[in-house]
Amino acid sequence: MKNDFKKFGLKSYLLKAINALHFKTPTEIQDKVIPVIQQGKSVVGQSATGSGKTHAYLLPIFNQLKLDQDKVQAVITTPSRELAYQLYNNAKQLAKYCPKTIHIADYIGGTDEARQIEKLHHHQPQIVIGTPGRILDLINRQVLDIHTADRLVIDEADMTLDMGFLNVIDQIASHFGKKLQMMVFSATIPQRLAPFLKKYMNHPAVEKVPVKSVINPNIDNWLMSTKGRDRAEIIYQLLTIGQPFLVLIFANTRERVIQLTKFLRSKGLSVAMIEGGLQPRRRKRVMKQVRHLKYQFVVATDLAARGIDIDGVSMVINDQIPSDFRYFIHRVGRTGRNGMHGLAITLYSPDESNLVKGVEKMGIKFVPKELKNGQIVDAPHKHRREHRRHGNKHLSAAMRGMISKKSKHVKPAYKHKIKVALRMNDEFNTKTYNRRKYSGKK
Repeated sequence: MKNDFKKFGLKSYLLKAINALHFKTPTEIQDKVIPVIQQGKSVVGQSATGSGKTHAYLLPIFNQLKLDQDKVQAVITTPSRELAYQLYNNAKQLAKYCPKTIHIADYIGGTDEARQIEKLHHHQPQIVIGTPGRILDLINRQVLDIHTADRLVIDEADMTLDMGFLNVIDQIASHFGKKLQMMVFSATIPQRLAPFLKKYMNHPAVEKVPVKSVINPNIDNWLMSTKGRDRAEIIYQLLTIGQPFLVLIFANTRERVIQLTKFLRSKGLSVAMIEGGLQPRRRKRVMKQVRHLKYQFVVATDLAARGIDIDGVSMVINDQIPSDFRYFIHRVGRTGRNGMHGLAITLYSPDESNLVKGVEKMGIKFVPKELKNGQIVDAPHKHRREHRRHGNKHLSAAMRGMISKKSKHVKPAYKHKIKVALRMNDEFNTKTYNRRKYSGKK
């Protein structure tokens, strides 16, 4: 069977690993950066979530490892524990096909540091993967020796910046020698990263893959109004309609994750919970169980959104829209991967219309849906925003007169009267709009 990865001159064991992963054709970012990395150049790689960035740097790093030298040769940092676990697993998948043992270590905050130190006294890994804080701590304790390494990868650079880890990365980079090949990968490269990149990267190759669509076109992106109903109950109904393979439910806070998990478990569903309060060992075990399909439903916080990279996620549900709209993209990007079809459903209440608008301004389009009699059906056209009143121009002269009095000192009952009148006006306009829209179809 033809394998287009052969053109990169990869070692035979890596080609076996690629076949086992069912990779046939390099993604665009892999095509652009693998040859550049193999030439020893520093690189900035920017492409969308799920575009294959991880293997774009792992493959050339493995290909150029000096297998007979038991010393640190590459360091890969990532801002979250979940991402570090995922990267470590990706690296192990490649290493297991090598005829010689490749020593890979993952160093993550919250894990047993004493045990890691004891191991480092006896043996240095060839590839280091971990969170910035723990890696720097081991370096400062003079147990992790990275001065022998000449390659540093900063994965998810924008998130690294947002979480305040850039200073830590700066300190890690200062322990490398003058010959440093730095590789920076991210879905976005914020301008605030420029000073750091200039400090460590001399004329790097900048490879960008244009984003044709903000979210993967394989994903159906639905929007559902709660209409005052309980969100947890709506989510339960969505989970029990049809037979989703694996569903990720994202909530905005740890408290909401716990609340949703308890509710769904009370309904008899097998639900995994991933949030910041979980002990690292417990979190690692839960992630492993999810990957082995021990759970069909996972409730998670935004921090975990970038770290959950599980094959076969068929549906993502947003309990609410995150205030940072970039997280919306990372949430939805957990499904529709590797050419598979995905579904994302976002719940919103009428007072969250501005959040919906904010997401849409990023170029994301929603298809309105609603729950009726236990089925998901098309909702009326998005006149919820397009045909609502804009200022007072759709109101009668009498209505405008009532509103003009609002700034004056009036009795509370009068303000209530205005609200009722406005609501009745909205209902009338909506009915009129629907009659005009559908009259030609009858």
